[in-house]
Amino acid sequence: MNQHPRLILLHKQSTSGRVRFLCLPSGIVAFAPFPEQAALHDADYSPTVLNHPTAIIRQAELQLGLPEGAVDVEAEFQAWVDTPAGDVPVLLAYFTTIDPPFEAAERIGGRFIAITESRALSELERALLRRAYEHVLG
Repeated sequence: MNQHPRLILLHKQSTSGRVRFLCLPSGIVAFAPFPEQAALHDADYSPTVLNHPTAIIRQAELQLGLPEGAVDVEAEFQAWVDTPAGDVPVLLAYFTTIDPPFEAAERIGGRFIAITESRALSELERALLRRAYEHVLG
């Protein structure tokens, strides 16, 4: 049984290519952390039922207090995490603004981090960040 999708939110600076991830107080997976026993599936794992991202993207915009269209999904990326409650899809989304929405992140206790600042995250979240970063860089 699939659970509600989670998001990794990032901003890629159009002029410099700098990539920063939104890190919430609970980690980089918006908007709920995974249980400790969760594990990342192999990159080629893909169940037959996929989620449409529109609802979760809009939910992210609302939680961040951003206007519609401020977050967009990276359609070619999807990771799956195995949890005791079932498989959970993780989608990659990016902020469409010129600069990261720092104020929106601060309002919910978050901040933007580079991948090099991810040492304090769980092993699962670091693996998800690596996969997302590799995808963004091509």
